[in-house]
Amino acid sequence: MSVLIDHDGVESTGAVDQAAPADSTDTTAARLTRVLFGEEFSRVHGPWRRLVAAEPFRRPADASPRERVALAYARLRTLNDSLDSPLALAADPRLLAALYEWLGPVDSCLTTVAGIHYNLFLGSLLDHTSPASPADADGRDPEPVRDLADFLALRRVGTFLCTELAHGNDAAALETTAVYDRARDGFVLHTPHAGAQKFMPNTSPVGGPKSGVVAARLLVDGADHGVFLFLAPLTDGERALPGVRVRGLPALLGSPVDHSLTSFDQVFVARDALLGGAQGRLGADGVFTSEQSNRRRRFLTSIGRVTTGKLSMSAGALGGARVALALAVRYGGHRLISGARAVDRVPVFAHRSHHGPLVSALATVYAMSLLHRAALDAWMAHTEENKGETERTVAVAKGWITWQARAVILECRERCGAQGLLESNGLAELMAGAEGAITAEGDNLAIYAKAAAEMLFSAGSPEADGTDRADAPGRGGSECRGSGRGGSGDREGADREGADREGADRVGRDDEDGPVAARELSDTRFLGALLAGVEDVWLARARRRMSQAPRGDSLARWNTASGAALRAVEAHAHRRAAEAFAAAVAELTPGTAAHELLRSLQRLFALQWIDRNSGDLLAAGRLAPRHVDGLPEAVEQLIAELAAHAPALVEAFALPEEMLANWPIAGAGYVDAYDDAEASWHSVPA
Repeated sequence: MSVLIDHDGVESTGAVDQAAPADSTDTTAARLTRVLFGEEFSRVHGPWRRLVAAEPFRRPADASPRERVALAYARLRTLNDSLDSPLALAADPRLLAALYEWLGPVDSCLTTVAGIHYNLFLGSLLDHTSPASPADADGRDPEPVRDLADFLALRRVGTFLCTELAHGNDAAALETTAVYDRARDGFVLHTPHAGAQKFMPNTSPVGGPKSGVVAARLLVDGADHGVFLFLAPLTDGERALPGVRVRGLPALLGSPVDHSLTSFDQVFVARDALLGGAQGRLGADGVFTSEQSNRRRRFLTSIGRVTTGKLSMSAGALGGARVALALAVRYGGHRLISGARAVDRVPVFAHRSHHGPLVSALATVYAMSLLHRAALDAWMAHTEENKGETERTVAVAKGWITWQARAVILECRERCGAQGLLESNGLAELMAGAEGAITAEGDNLAIYAKAAAEMLFSAGSPEADGTDRADAPGRGGSECRGSGRGGSGDREGADREGADREGADRVGRDDEDGPVAARELSDTRFLGALLAGVEDVWLARARRRMSQAPRGDSLARWNTASGAALRAVEAHAHRRAAEAFAAAVAELTPGTAAHELLRSLQRLFALQWIDRNSGDLLAAGRLAPRHVDGLPEAVEQLIAELAAHAPALVEAFALPEEMLANWPIAGAGYVDAYDDAEASWHSVPA
């Protein structure tokens, strides 16, 4: 049996979600909730939803930054006590992402330290074997033999030390060293200079004793074997341990976290501190062996948990965007302004100028949700054969979702006026959370640049187009297949260079569904082809620019193509989100209110992107002039149709009222939050 949570936060019991009573799961909002969160809503999301509705997670009044950090660690222990198994959480990317999705908007400091402890710290310990333990009978890596009891009970909090002050996106080049000491049969961790200080781990004594997984360069008898992870105790709850130096960083924008600079001065750790595995082990004789000859690959294997971290960043930003939209839509309905006549009072949401941007944002947030689900499903089902391709899918989704979240939250902040600037109403903190997600677990621009290079070189052979794989960042095998459609970047091959010149002549060209000029903007198959067309146009431009650049300067050649290549990645993300939208619509029964609303959101999302790129599509012969003329009207009609349903579309986010009560503007009585009991309007006339 599982626990089901309805939208009022009331618990009920059913066999599984699908078998729950019809009156609790067959409303339009409930159907859309299942579209957004999947059929495992109760198992994956229910625990976190209950947690954010609980009293310990109410927003504290007038707490200082130090008090909020201490509260986050206290809440971490409350969270840990609610778990059946911390190890099960660490092993389940769905549960970890859902943690961020629900807790991120409520307490981003808690979400940060929880994600680090369960995913990056415990997850790394689970993923890598003890070097002292042999493989099992089948030759597979054994289970870790370390005693994890203190970490599971939070007697020690885990943290993750990878990035250095001088090494962020190029963490494979980090300089902290772990020198093997044969005499003592262990490793000596050392920070050689200021630039090698570990940057931003939560290593202060606040929150209790801490241990960390430290990324350091393994040196054995002078040989550099690349970067590996090492388990090391850091603090005792009062101060840093001998040889470990921790200094707090200046305050960050948004929710406080005990981010610190951390360095090591000849700190000895035992041989079992090395988190070994296929990437490398140190034998009893002190001889290093590895199944991977490439040092960069060893590093990427060691920090494999960052992929789940990317999914978590997407989820946290997505949760923040949902909350921001809920606040803006609700406040827009509660905030009354003068109507056409002085005696009339109408909600500000009634105005097209106000609700239009919010309805557009709703279409985007539904697309973000569905792309996140698709990326998460792909990661859960990946194999070794498609792991690289799936990692790119997750990375591109992270970049696109977090950037979209920032734009959505900013729009919601503006629609809430001055109220949106007040810290107590949450939107400013949600914006800061999105900013953090954009940078964490791989900076978005670096992620896009790597994906752009892989798409650029997968679209066709380097020999055919004159490009060179050495000209791009992040090189090394690619499976992105150009536009991501199994090599469709080759579809027009060498003819693509002349396509821009021939645009007008190709308007009437036939495709598999008939002449372009005869297609309609209400046809979602046509819209899907147009989304693919935007991607093709930018990818072709990038390849053409690189092929025309002079050889000999790889950076200059990449710079020549990178602008267009990055636009291709953006278009790729939009297309993948639209495909996830189409799959979700197909799962609903045609004619139902949920199906029609979701299909309208799908069309609005696609049409707005097509409208932004209509000039390129017209020039490439993929749109007719009448389509370009009709795009604004089609968008306006969908916004008008969906505006009345905005409250129901927000209700599908399933946000508990107890959670929304954290922010005054969520309620119809928001003015009461600013009432003054001693003011004149409360005095009794004489």
